[in-house]
Amino acid sequence: MARIIVVEDEADLRDDLVEYLDRCGFEVGGASRGAELDRLLEAGPADVIVLDINLPDEDGFSVARRVRASSSAAIIMLTARSGLIDRVIGLELGADVYLVKPVDFREVEAQIKALMRRMQKGAAPQSATEQPAGIGVSLPGPAPALAPADSRKVWVFDDIEWRIQPPTGSAVPLTATEYKFLSLLVAAPGEAVSRQDISVTLTGRDWDPYSRSIDSLVRRLRIKVEERSGCALPVQAVHGVGYAFVGPVVTSAVEDSAD
Repeated sequence: MARIIVVEDEADLRDDLVEYLDRCGFEVGGASRGAELDRLLEAGPADVIVLDINLPDEDGFSVARRVRASSSAAIIMLTARSGLIDRVIGLELGADVYLVKPVDFREVEAQIKALMRRMQKGAAPQSATEQPAGIGVSLPGPAPALAPADSRKVWVFDDIEWRIQPPTGSAVPLTATEYKFLSLLVAAPGEAVSRQDISVTLTGRDWDPYSRSIDSLVRRLRIKVEERSGCALPVQAVHGVGYAFVGPVVTSAVEDSAD
């Protein structure tokens, strides 16, 4: 049974959402502030955290940053803040979903179930004979099989473990926003993905030509990959369009098969 924690300082909303999710079959706990969430996480890991931004002791952005650094729980931000900047900040800090109040509880339930399906797929065990499917290259075995890609001088985008493996050096874990961004680019290596498509995928909004959030994301991601792996990330700006992944890349994934 999935464990859900609802972090919301408005008692009536918190209690109603906890009760609704409990009726949906989840194990649900409620917290009114960041400190209470910490105590619940000490008692046991959560699968999904529904997180308000406006909390009395610590803002939800700070909580999300702490949770993302120490927990594998998915994060759904549920807040009255509807501004683009708040959405971008929330997603860049690691939120998987950003919902704006008022929200139908059925949408929260649907988002939780979608996140659980993705997480369960990623945790599905593989037998010794199973092989993850790649694009252009067959990669034997589960996570340790990333090593054969080194000899082929290709990057491996692991969309199960959410990491990018350079041809040499260590694999680099990705936040939800970094994962979504690279997913767009590696789906069509060498082809430019427009800033509009990137913005819609990351924020659900049209691209604002005055915003530098996408460029900031790319800059931080390049620094992160190079510092952790020693390799320069082959993501290149395409003038007037957007960004492209210009290096050889394959995708390591476990895909459902009818066979």
